[in-house]
Formats: sequence, structure tokens, C-alpha cells
Amino acid sequence: MSATDPRVEAHLAKARSWKQELLALRRIALEAGLTEELKWYQPCYTHAGGNVLILGSFKDFCTMSFFKGVLLKDPKGLLVSPGPNTRSARMARITSLDEVHALEPALKRFIAEAKALEEQGIQVDFASDRANTPVPVELREAMADDPELHAAFKALTPGRQRGYLLHIGGAKQSATRTARIAKCRDRILAGKGWNER
Repeated sequence: MSATDPRVEAHLAKARSWKQELLALRRIALEAGLTEELKWYQPCYTHAGGNVLILGSFKDFCTMSFFKGVLLKDPKGLLVSPGPNTRSARMARITSLDEVHALEPALKRFIAEAKALEEQGIQVDFASDRANTPVPVELREAMADDPELHAAFKALTPGRQRGYLLHIGGAKQSATRTARIAKCRDRILAGKGWNER
């Protein structure tokens, strides 16, 4: 079993819900030889310098989320995407201690596979996702009319570009998309993502 992190101990001691389930998931992660850390205020488990999984607690369930879950073999579909725009992570949603015990063999397989991915340095290919994120017409028009905006947008990291595309494109009305572009212009010119300060 790997060494425990006292910050995780303190975090789990304060847990109001899913405490027994989280402790069982933690045991599985530690028995697999992962390194325990507290990241983003959550128990996080790493291997070979990379994040492997993170535990989370929500109102209706707790989770064991795999950072590169999209690369894991999951023929039974036990892992789900946290949201519609999630490209890499996949999580097991847990609603009881019995479910943790029932899923334990599968979770151990996922952890072993995720560790191997880290050891081999395998990364998720996000390039195809970027190419499939549509550019809203209003943004294309704004960049055509504003070369400074166009150059600044193209200079953003791919992740920041995608964030703006999702934020702007998420508006249902053209007027709202146009307003979002105007509101985001200064941040784009500053090289920041849409939710960065």
C-alpha cells in the first residue's frame, strides 16, 4: 500500500456524505500503488508523474474519475463522461458501499491500465476534437472585420480557443453570441481564456 497524505486524511475526516464509499475507493487506489495527494481540494492519485484518478463527492453520488478515461478499455460501459464537453475524463458513479465492492475488480483493472498509460507516456489526442468544434458565424464575421481579434484568437492555446468556441457557441440567439464576442474581446486580446481573470 502506498503512503497516505495527511491532507487527504483530514479532508476525508470532514466528509459529510459518501464517507464510507470514499474511504473504500481510497483503499483501492492506495492498494494499487498510486501516490496520494490533495489537488483541487480533492483526493488525487498519481503515477509516474501523471494524474491517474481523482475522487469526488456530489449530492447524489460519489465518483472515481480517471483523467485519461477515454483511453481505457470499458466494454461494459461502467465509466461515463462527466459532461457533454468532456473530452478525456471518464468516471465511475458510486451510490453505495455495496456498489464499490461489486465494481472493485473492474476499478482495479482500470487503475492498472491507467498506470500503464502513464508509464508509456500516452496522451489523449485532442486535435480531432478541436477540428470538430464549430466556429460560430458571428465569431467568424467578427474576426474577418477585426484583424487584431483574429490574430489574438489564433495565438490562443487550443484549449482557450475551444473554451471561447463553446462559450460563444453555447448561446441560442445570434444577438447573445455577438454580445459574448464583444464582452470577451479584451480577454482574447490579452491572451486569456474566457473564464480567466
